[in-house]
Amino acid sequence: MTSKPTPPMPEQQQGNVPGKTAPMNPKPDHGEQSYRGHDRLAGKAAIITGGDSGIGRAVAIAFAREGADVLISYFDEHEDARETASWVEKAGRKAVLVAGDLADRKHCGEVVARAIAEFGRVDVLVNNAAYQMDHESVEEITDDEWDRTFDINIGAMFRLVKAALPHMKPGSAIINTTSVNADKPRPTLLPYATTKGAIQNFTGGLAGLLAERGIRSNCVAPGPIWTPLIPATLPPDNVRQFGQQTPMKRPGQPAELAPVYVLLASDEASYVSGATVAVTGGVPIL
Repeated sequence: MTSKPTPPMPEQQQGNVPGKTAPMNPKPDHGEQSYRGHDRLAGKAAIITGGDSGIGRAVAIAFAREGADVLISYFDEHEDARETASWVEKAGRKAVLVAGDLADRKHCGEVVARAIAEFGRVDVLVNNAAYQMDHESVEEITDDEWDRTFDINIGAMFRLVKAALPHMKPGSAIINTTSVNADKPRPTLLPYATTKGAIQNFTGGLAGLLAERGIRSNCVAPGPIWTPLIPATLPPDNVRQFGQQTPMKRPGQPAELAPVYVLLASDEASYVSGATVAVTGGVPIL
């Protein structure tokens, strides 16, 4: 097994959220050189929010190599988004880039409308975009930040699902990114962790509502994953020791999550709905 980077990580901080891939040291592994497809998603069309970098990029690469066309929804990280699109296109699939703020209710509808215009269908919706900030006290959290965290992390998820459902046929899949924080909330990530618990409940309830339509709803719960959001939002000491708290003593790489998203998107998971799949480096979610 190829060794993965372990703490202490090199000193680094980024000033803008959600951060960029290029300055990261070490560079995250998105499966660019390792992921091999087997036509599990042949002919499908997918929307991936937060698809420019991190987990979203790894999922986009894997989906494309499994035969899916991909719409990459992202905020304003144009360089990262173009890089992700290039990997999708190298796999022989169509990549569509849609920039914008998912906290804007209108934009959520525009993302789905663009997918329909480009692909004529939506088979897989991956709600992966997220916002977080680290705070040592409740008093530091402004009302605006609380609302923005909820608007991006769970509000947009609801609106994207609602917009996509009329275009989703039996066999379609919705995959939502929750977090180990849904089960073990980190106090300094209070707004983020709260939304991740909400996502898990939203996913489970949605699975019940959509079962008769033949549409599945599941979520993936990552542990500490090495993405631009980490140096962009966490204090320097937390970045240096990122992932050390897991039994595996290291952060996960985005590429290590992609196969789980592929499974949940594929027809092979036809009886899996309402599930939370933990990818946490050994931290249990019970």
